Amino acid sequence: MENCVFCKIVAGEIPSAKIVETEDVLAFLDIAPVNPGHTLIIPIRHFETLWDLPEDIALTLTRAIRKISKAIMAATKADGLNVGMNNLRAAGQLVPHAHFHLIPRFAGDGLDHWPGKAYKNVEEMNLVAADVRRALG
Repeated sequence: MENCVFCKIVAGEIPSAKIVETEDVLAFLDIAPVNPGHTLIIPIRHFETLWDLPEDIALTLTRAIRKISKAIMAATKADGLNVGMNNLRAAGQLVPHAHFHLIPRFAGDGLDHWPGKAYKNVEEMNLVAADVRRALG
């Protein structure tokens, strides 16, 4: 995509601190990290969201996430690691190119969990579950 910042990184038009580059995957450090070692993993080809990824690319990305996350943990001596993906702007996706965040975590680093919102009751929860099952087909 012509205006995609991640596609420009893949093309070498924008510099990045690359961790891994293969024919299908690029992993590089986030320029605004939550913690040092915060890494982005993207498909080389442009796909906007998780749902747009072909299954083989999704599997390749998952394998890279597993391998690279272990290396991040070892290199940063992190206490834990978050793997996250935002899909679409309403969910916080700022770059419309599918990407996963690998965020090393440290006790007391100040990154809190998102607030939970309880269902009104069990019936409401069961209705939502039924709606999702129906959407699955």
